Amino acid sequence: MREQAEKLDRILKSQYYSDFRQYLNGIRSQYADRRAFVLKKKGPGKEVSYTDITYSMFCGDVEAFGSGLAARGLAQKRIAITGSNCYHWVVAYLAILCGGGVAVPLDKNLPYDELLMSLRRSEADVVICDSERAPLVAQASEELEKKPVRILMNTEEGEGLMTSVIEEGRAVRASGDRDYDTLPIDTTGPAVILFTSGTTANAKAVLLSQKNILVNLYDMGTCEEILPDDVNMAFLPFHHSFGSAGQLVMLNAGAATAFCDGLKYIQRNLVEYKISVFVCVPLLIEALYKKILQGVEKSGKGDTFRKGLKISDFLLKLHIDVRRKLFKDVHAQLGGALRLMISGASALDPETAKGLRRIGIESLQGYGMTESAPVLAAENKENRKAGSVGKSMPSVEIRVADVGDDGIGELIARGGNVMLGYMDDPEETAKVLRDGWLHTGDLCRIDDDGYIFLCGRRKNVIVLKNGKNVYPEELEALFEALPYTAEVMVFGLPRARGGDDNDLALWVKVVYDPAAMTGEDGQPLSKEQIEETVRADMDRINDGLPQYKHIKNLIVTDEPMIKTTTQKVKRRDEIARIMEQRAAGEL
Repeated sequence: MREQAEKLDRILKSQYYSDFRQYLNGIRSQYADRRAFVLKKKGPGKEVSYTDITYSMFCGDVEAFGSGLAARGLAQKRIAITGSNCYHWVVAYLAILCGGGVAVPLDKNLPYDELLMSLRRSEADVVICDSERAPLVAQASEELEKKPVRILMNTEEGEGLMTSVIEEGRAVRASGDRDYDTLPIDTTGPAVILFTSGTTANAKAVLLSQKNILVNLYDMGTCEEILPDDVNMAFLPFHHSFGSAGQLVMLNAGAATAFCDGLKYIQRNLVEYKISVFVCVPLLIEALYKKILQGVEKSGKGDTFRKGLKISDFLLKLHIDVRRKLFKDVHAQLGGALRLMISGASALDPETAKGLRRIGIESLQGYGMTESAPVLAAENKENRKAGSVGKSMPSVEIRVADVGDDGIGELIARGGNVMLGYMDDPEETAKVLRDGWLHTGDLCRIDDDGYIFLCGRRKNVIVLKNGKNVYPEELEALFEALPYTAEVMVFGLPRARGGDDNDLALWVKVVYDPAAMTGEDGQPLSKEQIEETVRADMDRINDGLPQYKHIKNLIVTDEPMIKTTTQKVKRRDEIARIMEQRAAGEL
């Protein structure tokens, strides 16, 4: 492990900070006059203006907001943040941590009951929200026994504004008051409370310390090459551990950040801001790559594109890189500057990663979970192997427990980034934290070179009546490679309605992209033709699998599945919906 860390440090230097106040001072001293954020403002008409925020300005806003909170007696409290990704979200988050408080990031899409329960469980003293969430937050506050102070972070008029707190903090600091800068920080106690995805009944509240996050931030700095000239697009929601960690990595590297206008505007924003680094989920990377290929074919340049790939591959063997020149038209569609895409949350299709690399865009993936702040393993230019998620992070030790005859077992890990535990839930904590090891619930195998290959979630494994194990993620990868697949889920259901739960048949649900389902004449295929196409591909996939892995039942639709905010399919909810449809005779 130490050898790996030393090897990576020789490639990329990373700064370790003992607390977030030191982190803030560090990025200011290194990048003071560089651009940290670019903010877009839309006028009453269609006019748009842009404002650059330097690192010096950003750090000043963080300290001013923190000083304003302290002046109001709100420093070192539990402070919830909920709303869309924006500049003030980041300011608030770091101001809380630099003042020794506890941040409680909440999903902006939580339904009312779950928002209320999250505020109640976290015992939040303050709620910082955007104008869209303000009505629900106000309603929840009336029901809470402990009434939180409410602060709006993106409203220009009214009371309780974040901008007002910042101005108050500036005045405090201008008077010579620097009490905020000396507030004690407990680096090993709870600093962030993150609720895992799930309903109110089963969501767990993960407790992370400043040390947990900063150790992981250091590790990520040694692995991923982010440059001060890079422009990042904040797409993943900040309430998610991967989204907030990714933003901290960008700031630590001196990169600039722009904000995404929404899922359907991604390509436009890539061009608008000349994005060079994009952190997102595999589903999005795969969709972008498929769109590239479809665009090439529709333009009639498919043969030229394939010839270009062969020429590029040959020249790369001679250490001559002409990829960005050969495929300049493709790059132009993505803004012309995109060089690196980083994904997490689930495995990236190896063919997509390879395809992007062949045209000059690196795609790297990491693996982790909220409980590990969040990254446990990652790829980089030195550590990459098709189908794997790379090797363990320098500060993380990984093992495989309960290994079966197939070499697959549960991935367990330990290191300074592993959580303190689940808030107010010692029983659940004891289930996953044993003798210092975090039991992830993920199945994997590790090869002789230390590369980690994920095989799926332990709870998702389908155990057939003959005792054979089927890993649905393995089969899903085969369907994801089909050009029309938008989403896919493989699962097991009793062979007969109301039948033996131990006698399962394999099913697959394929959500297709309607734009990809056209005939040679360019006209949309009929529903029957679409199902015939998918069924033929399913039969072809089955032909390459052992008999016990054959999928017998197919659901074809263009209706999206139920997903989390990080675009992971909620299997339990989706299967429950399918079972209801089956019971009603709809399937």
